[in-house]
Amino acid sequence: MKVFEAVARLGSYTRAAEELHLTQPAVSMQIKQLEENAGLPLFEQLGKKIYLTQAGEEMHHYSRAIAQQLDEVDKVMADMKGVKRGRLVIAVASTANYFAARLLATFSQRYPQVTISLDVTNREGLLDHLDANDIDMVIMGRPPEGLDLVAEPFTENPLVVIAAPNHPLVATERIPLEWLQQETFVVREQGSGTRTAMERFFAEKRVRLSTGMEMSSNEAIKQAVQAGLGLGIVSIHTLQLELETKRLAILDVEFFPILRHWYVVHRQGKRLSPVAQLFKEFVTREARALLQEPQ
Repeated sequence: MKVFEAVARLGSYTRAAEELHLTQPAVSMQIKQLEENAGLPLFEQLGKKIYLTQAGEEMHHYSRAIAQQLDEVDKVMADMKGVKRGRLVIAVASTANYFAARLLATFSQRYPQVTISLDVTNREGLLDHLDANDIDMVIMGRPPEGLDLVAEPFTENPLVVIAAPNHPLVATERIPLEWLQQETFVVREQGSGTRTAMERFFAEKRVRLSTGMEMSSNEAIKQAVQAGLGLGIVSIHTLQLELETKRLAILDVEFFPILRHWYVVHRQGKRLSPVAQLFKEFVTREARALLQEPQ
């Protein structure tokens, strides 16, 4: 079942063999035996690609559920033994990666027997992880309403307006919000948490912004703003280095910063392993003190 799940997920006997540290013939043999037991073909090959049959789709559904139940048994047994070792699997928003390393470093120093798997991805990728239930938890901005999730805020995430150091507005105090309509903004892609919060804020204030370029990362936005291609709106947690080296400046705009929060999020009803529960408590209890905002 584990071999089948890997082949179905990866769409490749070769990649499944690499992941499971098996030979490709061994993987093929396991799949053949499973098909013989099921009495139905589970895969079909068209050209060089393999696809799940209808029976394969059903088998994949149950194989994932069985794997999650076996994992849950391991977690329950470890919980009963009070074990503070194991594997932590988390995903963080690309913006949160600027401080996630500090959190993980501190946690790892306290619990050196814990191994950590980290995926840094965009908001859509985080929601995919939560939907697939293939991680312990994620760190992200506020998740969408209506999903079967538990989301606990642990620190503020202020969004600020940034400019190149030589921009005329840098020396201006209490910049009226309307003045921003005369500027061009470099923004994140549609669907990102920062973009959504920015658009909602300016819509409420009835201010229309001119967007010149869309970028898929905060680093790209900061580089574009530094080069004079426009203003940007980013989390203050992404600016430590640029503010220290005076490569960027934060504008004093009325109604800013936009105050959001970071959340630790997992599926409703998910049985967290002792290690995952330990990390969640660590984040909600200590992250605010560890993550000091740049002045």
